Amino acid sequence: MFTGIIEEIGTVERVKKGRHSAVLTIRAETVLEGTKIGDSIAVNGICLTVRLLGSDSFSADVMHETLNRSALAGLTSGSHVNLERAMPADGRFGGHIVSGHVDGLGKLLHIRRDDTAVWYTVGTAPEVLHYIVEKGSVAIDGISLTVARVTQADFSISAIPHTVAQTVLQERREGDLVNLETDVIGKYVEKLLSTGQPRREGSAITREFLSRYGF
Repeated sequence: MFTGIIEEIGTVERVKKGRHSAVLTIRAETVLEGTKIGDSIAVNGICLTVRLLGSDSFSADVMHETLNRSALAGLTSGSHVNLERAMPADGRFGGHIVSGHVDGLGKLLHIRRDDTAVWYTVGTAPEVLHYIVEKGSVAIDGISLTVARVTQADFSISAIPHTVAQTVLQERREGDLVNLETDVIGKYVEKLLSTGQPRREGSAITREFLSRYGF
């Protein structure tokens, strides 16, 4: 599990592409501290497993499914990426629950400054937008952000200068693709309450039950 608080910006050193997969080698410093082979590191919001570890870099496999559903396919040597190690059991929970499993892609439609803040408007597919709510949380390229506005076609976030400066948001331009992960809680709640799904025998949690008690 991750929190969406980016630890550092890494640099892609090498992309070795296979027929349907790839191996990324990324230069880094902070996220290498205490890291072992087999540990998880989120790269632009995508949970990858460390397969090789050097003094100033690590390598990870990227599966066919990940390449198809994320913006990692567009990375090249020299690309900058957001990096975060998996949250330790005794760590501080500074962002929100981020699994590192991307729901889909977004496209940056508009970027504008508002005094010190920077507004980013992101267009995405209806099935992703369905789980994005105003004042809720969303991870954009692995960054935990608060949703400021939602429409039928897009959503917007307002980022403080520190967040922009410490992440790859500073390099993003209109038209760029970004990885999106919606709040996992909403997806689980919808699944459990969906009609027509088998329910565990003896369970009393229904829509009617929740409505009766004010939920």
